[in-house]
Amino acid sequence: MTSQSHGIHHLIQAEKKAKEKLDEAKKRKARRLKQAKDEALAEVEHYRQMRENGFKNKQTGIMGSQGKFSLEVDEQTKNKIQTINSNFNQNKESVLKQLIDMACGIKAEIHGNYRG
Repeated sequence: MTSQSHGIHHLIQAEKKAKEKLDEAKKRKARRLKQAKDEALAEVEHYRQMRENGFKNKQTGIMGSQGKFSLEVDEQTKNKIQTINSNFNQNKESVLKQLIDMACGIKAEIHGNYRG
């Protein structure tokens, strides 16, 4: 019976070793999955950063040229406003004189169609 007991004891030890190996394999698998997930997240972040930098460069190029057009439009607008103000200042006296002459220089006459 001691040999049977020895065999059972040997079988129990083998089972414990197999369970330990299985547990260790599960732990390695979990570590490897976590490592793979971290690597994938790092790669995704790197790719996202590259795409974002490319987008910002394109946006700067486009917005930079729009900014240039905006400055040109602002400059043209300022020039037109200065021209209009200059014309106004040059002509305001003569226009005002014409309006006053028209308002005050009314001659009272009877209309030609009046039969009175």
